[in-house]
Amino acid sequence: MTLDRTDPEGSIAEAAKAYSNWGRWGADDVLGTLNFLDEARRREAATLIRRGVSFSLAQSFDMDGPQKGWRRRTNPVHTMLDTGTDAALGLQGFPHGLGGADDVIAMPLQCSTQWDGLGHIFDHGKAWNGRDAAKTVTSEGDLVTGIEHMAPHVAGRGVLLDVGRTIGEDGELPDGFAITEEHLTATAGAQGVTVGRGDIVLVRTGQLARTRRDGWGDYAGGAAPGLSFTTAGWLHGSEIAAIATDTWGFEVRPNEFDVAFQPLHQVAIPNIGLLIGEMWDLEALAADCAADGAYAFWLTAAPLPITGAVGSPINPIAVK
Repeated sequence: MTLDRTDPEGSIAEAAKAYSNWGRWGADDVLGTLNFLDEARRREAATLIRRGVSFSLAQSFDMDGPQKGWRRRTNPVHTMLDTGTDAALGLQGFPHGLGGADDVIAMPLQCSTQWDGLGHIFDHGKAWNGRDAAKTVTSEGDLVTGIEHMAPHVAGRGVLLDVGRTIGEDGELPDGFAITEEHLTATAGAQGVTVGRGDIVLVRTGQLARTRRDGWGDYAGGAAPGLSFTTAGWLHGSEIAAIATDTWGFEVRPNEFDVAFQPLHQVAIPNIGLLIGEMWDLEALAADCAADGAYAFWLTAAPLPITGAVGSPINPIAVK
């Protein structure tokens, strides 16, 4: 597809119409592209486990994260409710010397490694499948497409597209680099891996590796490599189940229009029905894939079944 930098409204409307999945799985659908990930594909994906080595793809959930308070997104606050000190001082009131520790965490659901649910983004007041956003997500949460519906389904064939190593210099893409369909297909070809229906695609840009050397900086919301708006057709036509990146915002930043904010989200989530992941840690997995040449693996990345949530923290596990 072409991109007119001066016309985000027109380009978004054109892509939304061309790549809409509204009604594809019926009027009551709550899974979107996860419908592509069925039992048969999970059975096939299970055969990818050869060595039994596993990788956590989650960043840490702690106060040292990248969040700066944009739209009230903060880093997690971890508080102890009971401690070993309380036990040693006999303050817990338990009999026969029993003691324990307990804790609580307070955090936005999208402050670290996470999924964007189908209720996260709207297009001109419309939520996924053409629903009225005002009646879908209220102060009581997502009343229709809450992320809890996805909890049993996000497990299957994962595919790493290490664009940073394939296209970038020294394994990383610079901030502002727009990853096109050509970059994605070239990376898949160079790695000898296919991408197709029901896959959970992971795109490594290398930005997270850079922030670990240089500090968080503007990782949360600033300039970043990411998918070009022009990949909307590939996201739709490839029939993937989900996609995730190692960046804060999934798509390239600054965005490719003169005045815009996350236009690919506006097409991908409410119109395509695509599950999008952000801030995944792909470094250890990518190093292993480069070493053994195997870029497909079993992946489970279930969201927490938080009733009515429009996103969820996750600890994705890749197994090879």
